[in-house]
Amino acid sequence: MEETKRDKLQLLIRRVFLIITDIILINGCVLLALVMRFDVNIASIEPQYIDNVKDTWLIFTIMTLIIFWVFRMYHSLWQYASIAELYKIVEACVVADVAYLAMTAISGKMLPRSCYFTAGVFMTVAMCTSRFMYRIIRTLIQNYRHTSEQINIMIIGAGEATNVLMREIFNSRYLDNSKVVAIIDDDPQKIGKFIRGVKVVGNRDTIKQYARYYDVDEIIFAIPSASTQTKREILNICKETPCNLKIIPGVYQMMDGEINVNDIRNVDVTDLLGRDPINVDLESIMGYVSGKTILVTGGGGSIGSELCRQLVKHGIKRLIIFDIYENNAYDIQQELKRDYPQADVVTLIGSVRNVSRLEWIFENFKPDIVYHAAAHKHVPLMEDSPNEAVKNNVIGTWNVANAADKYHVKRFVMISTDKAVNPTNVMGATKRICEMIIQYFNEKSSTEFVAVRFGNVLGSNGSVIPLFKEQIAAGGPVTVTHPDIIRYFMTIPEAVSLVIQAGAYAKGGEIFILDMGEPVKIDDLAKNLIRLSGYTLGVNMEIKYTGLRPGEKLYEELLMDEEGLQDTANKMIHIGKPIEFDKEHFEEKLVKLKETAYSEDQDDIRECIKEIVPTYKPKM
Repeated sequence: MEETKRDKLQLLIRRVFLIITDIILINGCVLLALVMRFDVNIASIEPQYIDNVKDTWLIFTIMTLIIFWVFRMYHSLWQYASIAELYKIVEACVVADVAYLAMTAISGKMLPRSCYFTAGVFMTVAMCTSRFMYRIIRTLIQNYRHTSEQINIMIIGAGEATNVLMREIFNSRYLDNSKVVAIIDDDPQKIGKFIRGVKVVGNRDTIKQYARYYDVDEIIFAIPSASTQTKREILNICKETPCNLKIIPGVYQMMDGEINVNDIRNVDVTDLLGRDPINVDLESIMGYVSGKTILVTGGGGSIGSELCRQLVKHGIKRLIIFDIYENNAYDIQQELKRDYPQADVVTLIGSVRNVSRLEWIFENFKPDIVYHAAAHKHVPLMEDSPNEAVKNNVIGTWNVANAADKYHVKRFVMISTDKAVNPTNVMGATKRICEMIIQYFNEKSSTEFVAVRFGNVLGSNGSVIPLFKEQIAAGGPVTVTHPDIIRYFMTIPEAVSLVIQAGAYAKGGEIFILDMGEPVKIDDLAKNLIRLSGYTLGVNMEIKYTGLRPGEKLYEELLMDEEGLQDTANKMIHIGKPIEFDKEHFEEKLVKLKETAYSEDQDDIRECIKEIVPTYKPKM
């Protein structure tokens, strides 16, 4: 509040100062024009002309100030003055000059005719000079600033984005010591040209050369329309320099004119994944959740909380967040209350293992749709505690599915994983059984049961990126299990938006499989993150290869060989063929699995899992 008052006071002071300056300049221009008319000989000026100036100066001043106000010459932020403001000044001065001629003609207080033209020219020059003086002084300061204080910037791209960006850099008071020294563009017709006085020096192949030549401190990628592949290729070249890497917002922000220096962000590892971002038109498919009561189990986790964020803004009747970890549940509850104060959000603490707690929730809130995201998912931890994986993942899913069936939930969407395919670890095998539970219940229930399977999500709890960042912050080393290990990656919002869309396609019994794009080497992710964090591999940061962890594979499969694929309306979502298994004795095996899980015998639990999932081949 105090800052707003101070800003308003500063603006008022500037306007008053500008008005006083204009009063002096516009009258000075008339007098100068009169002196010039008489060959700079003041003594030879006829007395009647001096009297006419004296008689009309007050009216002329007031009239000109009004004209300048109408043309908003006291409203612009002149530190950002551009060609548009220049046109405005010329138009205002021409109108003021014509008005002065008309006023003196009507009052009979005319000056020599040539004075009007000369005064108009002088006035235009004086107004432009006074308005653009801030920029002129700033340019001189920047040009003569001591080089040791200066941050040299190279911009990739010679399009309109760079033009806007350079203007923003120049005008920002926070970047007084920054200077754009070189521009890079692959278009040969642009090389050698200048943008705002800065030369387009070469194409991407010369980035490293000119980064050294101009002693560049920072490179900004400014091609918002570039494909992900092009962006990745150029950024991979840039990260071989010691420069700090930054990137501007996407093309849509540029089209909306929203870009400013605060939007420029550091290049993140997600920029180097090498695939286009996934865009889902949720508005067109959100009808199935509108007006519904929705339960999200595991609603405080990384996937569950993002489900809550995306669902709550699409007109749902009520959102029920269910999680055993109170801190996560509290965080998402407070976030939704802050961002969507009108939303009906109920936050409940409890475990999917607790049947009576689930019964109470389903009976009292009667959810229409359930998103089941609650699960133990850390592979090495579940290898050490397989009984807990079964209790939470398998028995928990069984409990929630039973409640959904009993209370006639319309749709049940379970979050699965690529580790369920040909599982070599307990976590993946339990998720495979969960997929079987979904298909088992779908055949005997009026509820539409479906599962959605996808790979790793960047930034989720337990994913490698947060771990790498922690290790880098601690000084290293960064631990990678194997130099050849690969994984499929997707951002959390991408994965969740596809989960929601898959739910819209559901007819019951499907296992939806999300297209994760090309797999990524974890080793490359680690190296990129080290570089983007300002470190040099082998100099001040190391990678340590620790060997595959229990239950871990070099690569994950999204499909089993026998499953095949069916397409959906979204090319990023496919449907796997139903899993073939013994449904007649399936529930008996689940009962046995449950009893074994609570017996705490780890060898027996693995044997029970293998009975249900023949493709489970643990690495002993």
